[in-house]
Amino acid sequence: MIDPRAVVDPSAIIAEDAEIGPFTVIGPNVEIGSGTVVGPHNVLKGPTKIGKNNRILQFCSIGEDTPDLKYKGEDTKLVIGDENVIREGVTIHRGTVQDRSETRVGNKNLIMAYVHIGHDSIVRNNTILVNNVALAGHVEVGDWAIISGFSSLHQYCNVGAHSFIGAHAWITQDVPAYVMVAGSPAKPRTINTEGLKRREFTSEQIRCLQRAYKSIYRKGMELSVAIELLKTDHENASVLQPLIDSLENSERGILR
Repeated sequence: MIDPRAVVDPSAIIAEDAEIGPFTVIGPNVEIGSGTVVGPHNVLKGPTKIGKNNRILQFCSIGEDTPDLKYKGEDTKLVIGDENVIREGVTIHRGTVQDRSETRVGNKNLIMAYVHIGHDSIVRNNTILVNNVALAGHVEVGDWAIISGFSSLHQYCNVGAHSFIGAHAWITQDVPAYVMVAGSPAKPRTINTEGLKRREFTSEQIRCLQRAYKSIYRKGMELSVAIELLKTDHENASVLQPLIDSLENSERGILR
């Protein structure tokens, strides 16, 4: 399953049913799981661990050293989960010892052409990063988030679960869970209603989140007061908790 024109380091661990295309270079300390297909003209550098049933198209650079000037050749790594699609020209860098020493991509993500995932970033599960999205170092993207094309995210920004970022957005602060933002610089617009419908949130759950959005953004409350108000809605606690967590755990502050 390894094309004879590929260059594979003897120390690389490659599952028997994984596929490696022509002119791809697999370096030392790279592990590739069962069912993963790595297309032609890719470069994979370790320490990097790639899980099962991923598809990596051509001209990607996976697991390269970060250009961050703090990096001095320390032993850091990249971990990629299962069932991701990584399209053409994607770059994903390993971590730095100044943070978690690890960049991590979860499961079932669609990472479109020319996306960059910077050092120490975390991309969780079921996300979509559209063409030319750029994540600076230390960015975290929550489950089911969608980031539209040509958007750029500043270091240490968090993107909450089920949120939506419009095209060409410039993100300098955190995006709370469920919230749709757009513009450059980005501003909050509403709840990501269409995305929630597709994920089978009920009408009442969506109305609850719309009320929560108004408390945070439309009623002139201090954020701490709005958070305490959300916590009193015990009937909808499970759906509100990701939003509350993203607000309380924000270190850069949220887009407002």
